[in-house]
Amino acid sequence: MKKNIFLSVLMTALFFTIAAGFAAGTMAEDATDKTLATLEPEKSSTVSEAKKADKDTFKEEDFFVDEAKPATVKAEVVETRPEAEASSPLNAAEMQLRWKALFSKEITPDSILYTVKPGDSLYVLARKNHTTVDFIKKINGLKSDNIYPKMKLKIHTAPFSIQIDKSKNVLVLYSGDEVVKKYSVATGKKNCTPVGEFKITDKLVHPTWFKTGAILPPGSPENALGTRWMGFDKPSYGIHGTIEPKSIGTQASEGCIRMLNEEVEEIYSIVPTGTKVTIQD
Repeated sequence: MKKNIFLSVLMTALFFTIAAGFAAGTMAEDATDKTLATLEPEKSSTVSEAKKADKDTFKEEDFFVDEAKPATVKAEVVETRPEAEASSPLNAAEMQLRWKALFSKEITPDSILYTVKPGDSLYVLARKNHTTVDFIKKINGLKSDNIYPKMKLKIHTAPFSIQIDKSKNVLVLYSGDEVVKKYSVATGKKNCTPVGEFKITDKLVHPTWFKTGAILPPGSPENALGTRWMGFDKPSYGIHGTIEPKSIGTQASEGCIRMLNEEVEEIYSIVPTGTKVTIQD
């Protein structure tokens, strides 16, 4: 009897021990599940934040790429500078081509092909197109001033202008915005040539020099004006030839611009009255 009671108590204790162990395991699983359930949202939140951070980072990088574009453009500009300098307005090869184009019969953007009408004259055509009779004749190979109806003439229409740099003693001839020729000149002693913008108002072939206290006719060995005179709208100043070719390239005149006779004759035949002349230090 006692033995049976002992067995019953032992089995009951064993049962409760097993039941307690099972309950503890269940509670542990529940705790683990709760812990995982608690952690999952945090993980999801972390992933979401990471994605947001990646998205923000992409936008920031994209922003910096945009900001870098101007720098790329600048680099391209810098790389092209040597080429731009090579094709500068004072490039000798380009000037030579432009100079030849002035006298060719090929029609350019600076010229027109004109059909002569009854009553036309070279003088009238030159006045209408702001050019010179000599220049029209040279371009078209005319030996005289005679023209006739239906004749085809190339006429240069772009305005000429002149720029003089006293510091270099250089005269530059422009057709429109393009340099077509450069000349070495003499300017005033002690920098006395006036600075500013002027216009050619009168032109004379073999001018007489009305020097203070004397009148020196053309061809006189003392006539410093040489073979041509182009006077400015500033009295007593202009561009002229010389009897002292060795003075070219220096400051030697009384304020005017001196050129070699053959070169002043060349430019004289091209530029009309009204041509703008800019003189700078």
